Amino acid sequence: MSAELLTALALILMIEGIMPGIFPAAWRKALRSLSELDDRNIRRIGLGSMLAGAILLNFLH
Repeated sequence: MSAELLTALALILMIEGIMPGIFPAAWRKALRSLSELDDRNIRRIGLGSMLAGAILLNFLH
């Protein structure tokens, strides 16, 4: 179980590093745009991402 969690963490770190590693200017612009959103929209984005991940995980198992 711990190996699976560490694998998941490693994949998250790799995926999160793609954008700033390859396109730093676009990443900075995206972060600037996100920082200007109100809390309600940020929550919607976060909850949508979590829901998409849960659905994908459900299909995989």
